[in-house]
Amino acid sequence: MRGYEAVIGIEVHVQLKTQSKIFCPDATNFDSGDNENTSPVSVGMPGALPVINKKVVDYSIKTGLALGCQIRPVSVFARKNYFYPDLPKGYQISQYDQPICEHGEIKFFVGDYLKTVSITRAHMEEDAGKSIHQGDYTLINYNRAGIPLLEIVSGPDMQSPQEAAEYGRTIRQIVRYLDVCDGNLEEGSLRCDCNVSVRKIGAKTLGTKVEIKNINSFRFIEKAVEYEIDRQIDEVEAGKTIIQETRLYDPDKNRTFSMRTKENAQDYRYFPDPDLLPIVVSPEQIATIKKTLPELPASRALRFQEKLGLTKYDTDVLTAEKEIADYFELTGSQAGNYKAAANWVMTDVTRELNASQTSINDCPVRAQHLADLIKLIDQGTISGKIAKTVFIEMWKTRQEAKTIIEAKGLVQVSDFGALEKIIDEI
Repeated sequence: MRGYEAVIGIEVHVQLKTQSKIFCPDATNFDSGDNENTSPVSVGMPGALPVINKKVVDYSIKTGLALGCQIRPVSVFARKNYFYPDLPKGYQISQYDQPICEHGEIKFFVGDYLKTVSITRAHMEEDAGKSIHQGDYTLINYNRAGIPLLEIVSGPDMQSPQEAAEYGRTIRQIVRYLDVCDGNLEEGSLRCDCNVSVRKIGAKTLGTKVEIKNINSFRFIEKAVEYEIDRQIDEVEAGKTIIQETRLYDPDKNRTFSMRTKENAQDYRYFPDPDLLPIVVSPEQIATIKKTLPELPASRALRFQEKLGLTKYDTDVLTAEKEIADYFELTGSQAGNYKAAANWVMTDVTRELNASQTSINDCPVRAQHLADLIKLIDQGTISGKIAKTVFIEMWKTRQEAKTIIEAKGLVQVSDFGALEKIIDEI
């Protein structure tokens, strides 16, 4: 990069999958009518007092443990003060110097090398509302106001757009495995802010960072960071000063543009929220939540390689989504043939899911039925070629393989005596 290196940190805003908001019982469903999921608390009416949603605390601890974080025995909510039309109270309830989770790390592969990124902190906060700009007017939908978020803040440990994008994918994968977030990027359930700076290779001092706000696609993360790195290098090479600011990414023009000058922490005038007690977490509570942790994707991928004999490529594909991994593992165990199950899931099942835009949860071919099909091939009842035809029929009709094979007379004749008899008759 022309003698420069990038320094990248990412803040991932994870919407926690609770039925109600963080400080009030308003619903959190995405498809409600405008301003339907509101109450005096979420729209900041005078005198309305917040009450913490315990599930938000539990989900935050669960996520922190999965990220290798230390869980603070006492954490505190703070008011982050700023004015914006979609922030009805004039402040956001967040956490500042005493977050619930801190000092973790995650590891993930970028191509063929293993990358380690530190997790500085993860803190609970409420979301703001949504501004909708229409001509000369701006309308406000407060359904999102008070939605529970866990903001996961990485250290400045990434150096390339590819690392940044893969970090985002890994966080999404983890929170989906934990079932604390649906990871729906289109609905804003997971949003990324990328902090980017550049410096001369070998320099110890960090450059001035620029924040690229609210990126909702991992492909856009890669493109936005790549553009911003080039832009900053061009500015420095031209003798200009990089301004600490917030920028937005325009995917149509593939460029970032300035939104506002970036504030510092003191600009927000953080102070402990007087309406909320500190969150006290006992060792027993942490131990109880730790027992609920599922096998995480990295561990599962390693097990698939070591115990099932699959390649790294296969395990990466199969463990990308928890539901796919579950479907594969059930199919393989029932069939007694994990390699065949992997091939079927990665080819035929994935192809039909993509073609029909169906999720694996709605797959018309149940794992048990696919396992039965694999066993019929292994037993020599049908050929692999015939099995492909049978699978398509299973997909269309939801019938079991045996039913289709018998109805269509597709049983493969492998008895040589029977074959000789047929030949003699001919």
